[in-house]
Amino acid sequence: MAAQNFDVIVIGAGPGGYVAAIRASQLGLKTAIVEREHMGGICLNWGCIPTKAMLRSSEVFHLMQRAKDFGLKADNISYDLDAVVKRSRGVAKQLNSGVGHLMKKNKVTVVMGEATLPAKGRVTVKTDKGTEELTAKNIILATGARARELPGLEADGKRVWTYKHALVPPHMPKKLLVIGSGAIGIEFASFYNTLGADTTVVEVLDRILPVEDAEISAFAEKSFKKQGMKIMAKAMVKKLDRAADKVTAHIEVGGKVETHEFDTVISAVGIVANTEGLGLEALGAKLDRSFVVTDDHCRSGVEGLYVIGDATNGPWLAHKASHEGVMVAELIAGGHPHPVKPEQIAGCTYCHPQVASVGLTEAKAKERGFDVKVGRFPFIGNGKAIALGEPEGMIKTVFDAKTGELLGAHMIGAEVTELIQGYVVGQKLETTEQDLMETVFPHPTLSEMMHESVLDAYDRVIHI
Repeated sequence: MAAQNFDVIVIGAGPGGYVAAIRASQLGLKTAIVEREHMGGICLNWGCIPTKAMLRSSEVFHLMQRAKDFGLKADNISYDLDAVVKRSRGVAKQLNSGVGHLMKKNKVTVVMGEATLPAKGRVTVKTDKGTEELTAKNIILATGARARELPGLEADGKRVWTYKHALVPPHMPKKLLVIGSGAIGIEFASFYNTLGADTTVVEVLDRILPVEDAEISAFAEKSFKKQGMKIMAKAMVKKLDRAADKVTAHIEVGGKVETHEFDTVISAVGIVANTEGLGLEALGAKLDRSFVVTDDHCRSGVEGLYVIGDATNGPWLAHKASHEGVMVAELIAGGHPHPVKPEQIAGCTYCHPQVASVGLTEAKAKERGFDVKVGRFPFIGNGKAIALGEPEGMIKTVFDAKTGELLGAHMIGAEVTELIQGYVVGQKLETTEQDLMETVFPHPTLSEMMHESVLDAYDRVIHI
């Protein structure tokens, strides 16, 4: 069979790949996308979206338990885990079929199957019906990543889970161990803890949510402990002894090994890029611990091969992948797009309370030699937060004392994952503290705390 020729072939239909394909098609390029499992990738099917659906259920459950605080009555509150999971899967399915529709609408050729790159500009796809050969001058690799598994701590789907098992749990954990306190670990710890699991989080570094600002991490730890979670930092799970109904974890902490029994373990210790078996090394691509090394325009060093999203440099976030997809499509079409800057990409964690941040932490800013001005504002000083019954949280802003440039913003509390974008836009527009101070924030809103945090950095705070 003769090879089908395209201008662009995208490998992987997650939030990086499918967005790259849409943009390429919009720019008049003949585009094909290859996907081996499901449209929308991990994000829509097994990641960002279904976890948010589940976390929403636990948030509503948490609010129902607090009904009395709001002058409401709710008796015999309980949950049906199967129904919670069913709703989450339904949300994922709806979005998955939406991506299929977008491909049709944008005239992108979809090829379902496993891709390899036998030579520059060539893609071979193993499909149900046999092998298809595709050619294109430009190939965008968006193959994503999967959960990293540590030796001896591998998931079995029964008692030891990855995020995938945790989204379709075979049972409700009674005593849960979560290994790793990044966004994925903490979101699952928060979900199951809220539903009543006795939850312990083990983190090898000296604090949970280690990429966040230290003050935010400390605030989060205090909140989680108040909710009954146990946190073990500077600790390492050395091995797991598995039985039919329990797992005994050997945890090294403070130089000693302790044993603790759990009925369920979730491993969330990072990711590995899906880059093996594609033929990348033979083409001359450089890999660093499974991730393809690229320049700031996602060029791999192999002519016509671009790599975006979780298969290349971090931060490994869906919105970064999508933005890179658009950037690369515009580059291929002859445009001159700006590179995606990691420090302008916000990170959001949907635990309870939520955590969101963009830019440099206070420590990182000082490390880079900036003289900083730091502002803080607590939720307890905000009328809307009190009216919502959410007085726990804070907003922290970090400025360059010399220029007034906003270097970073860090938040914890209700709805901060929605608020952070205000600072992201501000940073993109190269705003200064003066611009932010002169901006009128609507009242009563949580966003007023963003204003107050800026004022606080310059000793002009009003409401504390």
